[in-house]
Amino acid sequence: MPERIGCLIIGYFCGSFITAEVVCRKLTGKPASKVGKTGNPGMANVMASLGFKPGILVLAGDIGKTILGVVLACLLFGSRLGHICVLWAALGVTLGHDLPLWLRLRGGKGVAATCAGITLFSPLFGFFSMIAGMIVVFATQSLAAGAVVIPVVFAVCMWILAGREAAVLSLILLLLMIWRHWPALKKIGTPQMDRIDLVGVIRRKCRKS
Repeated sequence: MPERIGCLIIGYFCGSFITAEVVCRKLTGKPASKVGKTGNPGMANVMASLGFKPGILVLAGDIGKTILGVVLACLLFGSRLGHICVLWAALGVTLGHDLPLWLRLRGGKGVAATCAGITLFSPLFGFFSMIAGMIVVFATQSLAAGAVVIPVVFAVCMWILAGREAAVLSLILLLLMIWRHWPALKKIGTPQMDRIDLVGVIRRKCRKS
């Protein structure tokens, strides 16, 4: 158990580096919570508010900190824990991103960290889960629905094909995703639903190019 806690702690401190906070303060002089419609320190809000390049920078930083947390955890505890240390570290990164102490637990929603973590653990099922989530976003125009579907699909795969520990950790990641997206999930199917027309966005980009 100490090794698992160690993976969580390493992941948490890596995840607590909020890339969007750095990008927003650099470009606007404001904290991420004061930028955009939602104030969420994630790629979607930054991209919608500040443009494509800042959004991609946030995404790259969130993926990078997940990779860093996983690599450090595996170097320190991989020989004793095995491959499961990847999921423990990924859970820690997601918790750090969602609940950073230095921002009084007001973090992001953990989509990029979760996606990066599950893909590092299982590239095949991680990629499959993200494709499923993207299809849901296209079909429903709801980022929240797509975000939740990703860990749903991954958790189901882990319950069927992996061991109990991987399945439980996947379920925890799913519950975190539902919790962080609950306000938006409650609006699905109502006039107040937050919509994003990805097909329309892609068409407009293609026309401009």
